[in-house]
Amino acid sequence: MNLSRLAIAFKAARQLGLTQVGLNALYRLGLATGHYRRTIQPPNPDQRLPASARDLFDLPSRESLLAILGESGLPALLAQADEVVNGKYRQFGGEPVEINLTPPLPLRHWTEDETGHAPIPNSRFPIPDIKFTWEPARFGWAFPLGRAYHLTADEKYAEAFWRLFETFCAANPPYQGPNWRSGQEVGIRLMTFVWAGQVFAKSVESTPARLAALAVSTATHAARIPATLLYARSQNNNHLLTEAAALYTAALALPEHPESPKWLDLGQKWLTWCFKNQIDAYGEYVQHSTNYQRLMLQVALWVDAIARRAALPAVARHDRVKENLALATHWLLSLLDPFSGKVPNLGANDGAYIFPFSTLPFDDFRPVAQAAARAFLGYTLQSGAWDELSLWFGLPRTEAQMEISRYPGDQINARNSWGYLRAIRYKSRPSHADQLHFDLWWRGLNITPDAGTYLYNADSPWDNQLTSTLVHNTVSVDGQEQMTRVSRFLYLDWADAIGKRHFETGADFSQRNSARTYAYAKVNVRHDRTVTVYEDERWLVEDELLNVTYPGKAPLEHVYRLHWLLPDWEWELGKQTAGVGLRLKSPLGWVRLEIKTEPELGLAITLVRAGEMIWQTSEVLKISEVSAVRGWVSPTYAHKIPALSLAVEVQSSESIKFSSEFTFPAIDDRL
Repeated sequence: MNLSRLAIAFKAARQLGLTQVGLNALYRLGLATGHYRRTIQPPNPDQRLPASARDLFDLPSRESLLAILGESGLPALLAQADEVVNGKYRQFGGEPVEINLTPPLPLRHWTEDETGHAPIPNSRFPIPDIKFTWEPARFGWAFPLGRAYHLTADEKYAEAFWRLFETFCAANPPYQGPNWRSGQEVGIRLMTFVWAGQVFAKSVESTPARLAALAVSTATHAARIPATLLYARSQNNNHLLTEAAALYTAALALPEHPESPKWLDLGQKWLTWCFKNQIDAYGEYVQHSTNYQRLMLQVALWVDAIARRAALPAVARHDRVKENLALATHWLLSLLDPFSGKVPNLGANDGAYIFPFSTLPFDDFRPVAQAAARAFLGYTLQSGAWDELSLWFGLPRTEAQMEISRYPGDQINARNSWGYLRAIRYKSRPSHADQLHFDLWWRGLNITPDAGTYLYNADSPWDNQLTSTLVHNTVSVDGQEQMTRVSRFLYLDWADAIGKRHFETGADFSQRNSARTYAYAKVNVRHDRTVTVYEDERWLVEDELLNVTYPGKAPLEHVYRLHWLLPDWEWELGKQTAGVGLRLKSPLGWVRLEIKTEPELGLAITLVRAGEMIWQTSEVLKISEVSAVRGWVSPTYAHKIPALSLAVEVQSSESIKFSSEFTFPAIDDRL
């Protein structure tokens, strides 16, 4: 749907709210008039500052860390730290790449980068993506360096930090260039500086001049944030949360700074506001993303830890805030796969992992789940290498330990498998059009994954197109999105879904859940999805598409498209009389999927891998034409791997029903 700019603005104001739209307009006005360039200036170099920042953490003992890391943990940590010493880091939790902290010349004031009047750094993608500049400048690689130094006292790790810090300072003078453009990026870097200053404080490499330079840079970073908080407020997401946490951190680390009281007030005010208003009554964070749910909990844990150390009333201990953080922890735990520690790749996933106190992979959520359970629920999960984050944040084991293998929540459970049926009523802007998406997991394997994100900024079709309904595990009608996509990051005409939060049980099945959406009411179609798991661990997903008719009018003909994204495994597929059968050879045996329709209709079936057709029926509906984004999964930002995309389509003026049945081999049925 093509909307005029005026129509988009009107809809955005109505759906996002006048406050958000108005704040964004004020921010844009400040850029256009040069207000920020005139008013945001580096601090006076003659201003007296402490020789170093104040310690904010009680660092864990070497013995306790080694006990958690185990025999394999320390070598893994040192290997990561040695990569950084050699100039490489794990970008977005992926493979090692060069640490590049030098943006291209000439440098201009950050407002010129924000308004598009400055060059953007080159990258390996056709359209340069600012995230490749921002990611190394977040200093996330400082955490493996600091953790390795704390355990070994090897000066090469401290030397590497100071060398890279000085490289950054030389290449990014205050408020010049793209690394000063975003208040959030500034804030994340600030918090890392404070932690690194404490961890490396006893190193011979940490000279008084270097520690003073780090304190000055911390103050310079803090001074950049307040004026543009209105932009963060207009976004009402992680920007406001991380910037408030950075101001709170700077105030505690530099208490003698003349701006410290202001930073503390702003930080406390907006942290409290975020934790009260950005978590819904069910515990889901405002950005509708498992990765941003983790980021929010990381920020809450950071703030809670430094407040306890400073003997201040912790923001996280406010009654409403405490309740919301407990709900948010519940929400994450309910989606934690007990076999792998992974979660569904729900919503935006841009690789953010701002406090990586773990040797575990990027997609293992147990470090944050464990720490949040201890901090906000008062109990401990099963222990493991994921306990390291809890040690750094001063969260010991509790006497209350949760032993159950499945955390109660929104999922549907069987002995060795579980599923999540996505259904939500939006109170904040969606990041993906994924209503009634279904994620199925079996023994740690994600059988029907969410495609993820891949890239925000690239040539079409990779301009954030994995948000689309058409790549999620749901049904679409006439090739339409569930909502109106008006830009890379904005959906309007939000489509709600109504889900049954309770579980039905019956004699022949274990659990059943259902949901309904009116996303296609504009074409007179209602979509109901029911998920049932049986005692023998068969999973049945039933999709009913009700074609609403009106007296005296002929029913409209529609193309109904059922899509399943599946792992890139060996496959066998055959069209049957009333449907299609697919076998997938998993590492644990053959997984079977059978799809049927009622009434029996002619099916158009396509199977796509990595954007290329690998199987199809003789007749394919036009809507089945292959898109380059089909058949991919992005486990983290800028990284995609092949998957199988199965689409089954029918054209009819009747109401129809799809039935998808998944069966797994017996545990000893291995090939």
